[in-house]
Amino acid sequence: MKQFIIAMAVLSMLSACKESQRREGTAMYKTITVEPTNRTLKSGYTATLRGRQFVEVRPQVSGIITEIKINEGDAVHKEQTLFIIDQVPYKAALETAVANVKSAEAKLATARLSAESKAELFKEQVVSEFDLQTAKNELAEAEAALAQAKAQETNARNDLSYTEVKSPVDGVASMIPYRVGALVSSTISEPLVSVSDDQEVYAYFSMSENQILDLLQQYGSLQKAMSQMPDVELTLSNGKAYVQQGKIDAISGTVDESTGAISLRASFSNPDGLLRNGGSGTVLIPTVRKNCIVIPQTATYELQNRVFVYKVVEGKAKSAPVEIFKLNNGTEYIVESGLNSGDVIIAEGAGLVREGTIIESQTTQE
Repeated sequence: MKQFIIAMAVLSMLSACKESQRREGTAMYKTITVEPTNRTLKSGYTATLRGRQFVEVRPQVSGIITEIKINEGDAVHKEQTLFIIDQVPYKAALETAVANVKSAEAKLATARLSAESKAELFKEQVVSEFDLQTAKNELAEAEAALAQAKAQETNARNDLSYTEVKSPVDGVASMIPYRVGALVSSTISEPLVSVSDDQEVYAYFSMSENQILDLLQQYGSLQKAMSQMPDVELTLSNGKAYVQQGKIDAISGTVDESTGAISLRASFSNPDGLLRNGGSGTVLIPTVRKNCIVIPQTATYELQNRVFVYKVVEGKAKSAPVEIFKLNNGTEYIVESGLNSGDVIIAEGAGLVREGTIIESQTTQE
């Protein structure tokens, strides 16, 4: 009986050793079978927002502000009066100019009568040619004086009109750094107010020269790129997505020599006034790839600046180099070459796998 028990124990130990040997060199890994699929990748670019029109309103005449007719942040309309500058001296100047015009007109009438009279007398040889020419010169001088007086009247009227500072565009007013009683002029360093037309907002951002070359090669020209590129999205500074999609409608024709970047502009409708001039955000440009092979980044490892995956071939791990698309979403790669539909690869922990490892797979479909 004792011998039988010893024999059974030996057989059990031998069985355990064989099982241990069978499992040695074998590992359980999650695998996937790659199949073509579609992916949309979004590339983000930091952008500065500008209103469709942004105008700094400055006075064209000097004087003391006597009235501010808007509140800070008000919506204003084109030709709406925003400020009034002391009009008293400009009204007086206009009255003087009007009087000077009347005086010049009277002098011109007198000079014309004199010239006509001298012309008749010259015909009768009562006056000399010198007297006639002198009368003509005085007439010409009177005509010039009248033209000068009228020009001064026009300037005076313009100056008086400039005392009512009006908005050049529809938009929203900024904060106002001046108050009633402040002395202002056309040379002030800070504008009276800024007016921004934000019904449409432009997002300005930059791309590298290489990225623009990719667009040119993809679409054929910048004009085709702008017309055929998909709509872009905007992420606001608080991290939330803006509801309206935009369109890239301008690409600079020159490269910034200092940065090597090229400026682009995307326009966004702003019906609710959520976007403001001077704000910031991130423009998201989608890139659509169809019938491509997509793998998780955890399925790859890098060696000497090359990317590899482990295929499962006849139950064993076999490394294979792959070429990946230069854009990615942070969790996946699009494979340009190196994998075919139906290939089985290790999905996780590729950097820990050894060549030839026997794989016990838990296959999932990609």
